[in-house]
Amino acid sequence: MDDPLAASLPVIAVIAAVVAAVVLAWLIRRVVARGLRNVPDIEGVSRRARTPLRAVLSITAIRMALGATAGDMPWFGPVNYLLVLALIAALAWLAAMLLLLIEAVLLRKYGSETKDRRRMSRLKTQIMLARRVGVAVIITLAAATVLLTIDEVRAVGAGIIASAGLLSVVAGLAVQSSLSNVFAGVQLAFTDAIRVDDVVVVEDKMGTIEEITMTYVVVQVWDERRLILPSTYFTTTPFENWTRRRSELLGTVEMDLDWRAPIDAMRGHLRAVLEGTDLWDGRTATLQVTEAVNGLMRARVLISAADSGAIWDLQCLVREAMVVFLQDGYPDALPRQRWEAVQTAPPAEPDTTDSDGAARRMADARLFSGSPEADRRGRALTGPGEEVFEERKALRNSS
Repeated sequence: MDDPLAASLPVIAVIAAVVAAVVLAWLIRRVVARGLRNVPDIEGVSRRARTPLRAVLSITAIRMALGATAGDMPWFGPVNYLLVLALIAALAWLAAMLLLLIEAVLLRKYGSETKDRRRMSRLKTQIMLARRVGVAVIITLAAATVLLTIDEVRAVGAGIIASAGLLSVVAGLAVQSSLSNVFAGVQLAFTDAIRVDDVVVVEDKMGTIEEITMTYVVVQVWDERRLILPSTYFTTTPFENWTRRRSELLGTVEMDLDWRAPIDAMRGHLRAVLEGTDLWDGRTATLQVTEAVNGLMRARVLISAADSGAIWDLQCLVREAMVVFLQDGYPDALPRQRWEAVQTAPPAEPDTTDSDGAARRMADARLFSGSPEADRRGRALTGPGEEVFEERKALRNSS
């Protein structure tokens, strides 16, 4: 190895191997990009896979070059071991990027064949979760492969297998919550309970499913906040899914009006408003009086729209249009409260004579009138009758 050319031969071989690997990676990327040029975002996905592809090809070429030119060198063993570890990591990285590429191809294929938006959301959710599961499996296998390259780990492999039952129990207790979330995430994706872009109501808030992972679900609320909920929330807690089967929705607009409100004219104006907007899907448009009590009547408008966003905007539009219609053309139809002022005579001065008191008690006794039994009960409760008071008055005058 005193020859300078022989000493520099491994370096030259490594440089040549790296250059060849970079050129080969460029050619592979160009071929893949040309073959999948109709797939959206394929350029971005292939760009992300460019680095791990170069790493795999370069490390493989370096190992081959060093094995051919420096296989008998004392430093070749440790360097080769490090290259093996790097190759395992690079292969895992490349496999994860290939899953992204497969995901983009599948979404493009089914997206062009499927016109149903709900079915497309379901497929998107399932493919994304399958890709995440695949990435987790790749990382686990890569970590296990790295460990198996260590002689000591292989030596204790039998003991680990023998105690796998105990270890599984301990591990299950330690990560019980995490595993339940993982299984719940898989259940959500493949049972079609929720999908990406579904409109749901959780924690008394309406939002859209933005992301479904293996352990949690991201819900974008209407004010653009994000709720991060564990996957088990959707398997253990009741929630509303407004787009489970279809996205079309019904909405109501209720108004309390005076009894003189022109119902027929309101129906005609409602039809004109709905026909003049794209928010209405043409399915339902009714106006009914649902209550008429306490001096007011309640008119309810039932309308339909294609999705939750459209039904909200349509409800606001109809409410505003009906209010302006009544204000401009029928102000008497607006709700109002009525009362009547009654002129009452001043109360008479009380008289303390017994006869007047008896008359007052007899008048009060009429509260029990209506039947012979009630009259008897009234006399029993009001004390002596008028004849008794006349006898008493005559006795006082004679004395």
